[in-house]
Amino acid sequence: MSIVINLDVMMAKRKIGLTELSKEVDITMANLSILKNNKAKAVRFSTLNEICRVLNCQPGDILEYVEDEEGKNEL
Repeated sequence: MSIVINLDVMMAKRKIGLTELSKEVDITMANLSILKNNKAKAVRFSTLNEICRVLNCQPGDILEYVEDEEGKNEL
């Protein structure tokens, strides 16, 4: 996957744990854990909005594009 979710990095910078963020964003710990561990296939803008609000950050602080090794060979 080319989009990497750096939620764990931002959580560490803001010194907020999974339980607290889960409550503040109103998302289950299981779903937040999926995001945090970079296992998500999609994220709703409303969820991203709430995460950014709580962590006082921009979407680009959480989401990062990384080119796949496969993609490099196709060019």
